[in-house]
Amino acid sequence: MTHLQAGLSPETLEKARLELNENPDTLHQDIQEVRDMVITRPDIGFLRTDDAFILRFLRARKFQHFEAFRLLAQYFEYRQQNLDMFKSFKATDPGIKQALKDGFPGGLANLDHYGRKILVLFAANWDQSRYTLVDILRAILLSLEAMIEDPELQVNGFVLIIDWSNFTFKQASKLTPSMLRLAIEGLQVTFFFSLFS
Repeated sequence: MTHLQAGLSPETLEKARLELNENPDTLHQDIQEVRDMVITRPDIGFLRTDDAFILRFLRARKFQHFEAFRLLAQYFEYRQQNLDMFKSFKATDPGIKQALKDGFPGGLANLDHYGRKILVLFAANWDQSRYTLVDILRAILLSLEAMIEDPELQVNGFVLIIDWSNFTFKQASKLTPSMLRLAIEGLQVTFFFSLFS
């Protein structure tokens, strides 16, 4: 076990080995192979290429080096293409703060039987007079960004449940195709979700 695997339970280490193809003997080499690909994309500002950060992407793509690099590139491309979303990207931002207060997202205390974190969104809780749909997306992305630092969650993952009951037509009118695309891309490339599987 390397220092990058510290904090993982024996069960999660075994899961990472069997399901993600994670091998402690080649972990640093795997990370370096992805890091070496960064120079192939000079058009992207890779703001982080440290071992722990790259490891997230390797785990998300079952240690397929090229796929992990592609996801890493998409992560930074999304951020570069949506600079306004990531300005004042902290919990103290008024819109993010209000969305977080209203439970966007809410997290259950217990994990599911696969060790995944369960996040819940009650869409009808959105108060359009206090914050925007972009603020909700930013709150979700900020929350996921913090949670993905946990190696256990990198291996086990997340479940996102959205309850659309009592969602009003007025609220639905704000779900434009461009807003939905922004949200789906943000979740898929930023946090490795498979939204429709």
